[in-house]
Amino acid sequence: MKIMDFLSPLWDTAKSVLPLTAIMVIIQTVILRKPIEDLKDFVIGILITTIGLHLFLQGATRSLIPLGDSVGRNLHVLDNKWVIIVIGFVIGYFGTLVEPALRALALEVEELSAGAIPQTVLVHGVAAGFGAGLALGLYKIMENIPFLRLLVPILILIFILGFLTPEPYVSIAMDSASATTGPVNIPLNMAVAIGLASIIEGIDPLLSGFGIVGLTSLGAVISVMILGILTKF
Repeated sequence: MKIMDFLSPLWDTAKSVLPLTAIMVIIQTVILRKPIEDLKDFVIGILITTIGLHLFLQGATRSLIPLGDSVGRNLHVLDNKWVIIVIGFVIGYFGTLVEPALRALALEVEELSAGAIPQTVLVHGVAAGFGAGLALGLYKIMENIPFLRLLVPILILIFILGFLTPEPYVSIAMDSASATTGPVNIPLNMAVAIGLASIIEGIDPLLSGFGIVGLTSLGAVISVMILGILTKF
């Protein structure tokens, strides 16, 4: 029974990995007519990917998500909105630093820019923007601010910054926003936000707890654009 309890979720993970792998193999071997260079390493890599993704999802489900929900539900005991906002920034900042997709993007940017845009600068810049977005999201929940009241000014600001930011920072900003929406940040931050919304009297968690991911991504866009503007000086 315990073996089946382990194999069933593992197979569910494999079912999400194998179709993508099969499509890529077909494109490589049938359409492009190119062989897989090292079949042994390829197979081992797929197995490691499947097992690693399974273990990560199980770990996140058992630890990060419940912990984030617990933190969100208990933040109200601080009875200080500004302390909660700072905590939100810290969680968003450090959660972004461990995102593998952002690390991969930063490495590519550093390589393509010949070191002009160091990966460390980009990662920490994105993390700061993401943390600011989460802090703003928690403030929105505590004050019960309608989402559009925050979204419209932010979009106007991004539009203005788009004209002031030199290339390629505008493009990097857009890609950085998507790179932050990874397997660590989203479950953790959603759990914190919904946990906080569920404990505040008169707040609907379904209405107030969602939209946080959008705010954090927009915060990352703004921070990278500001970073690009600062490079002028």
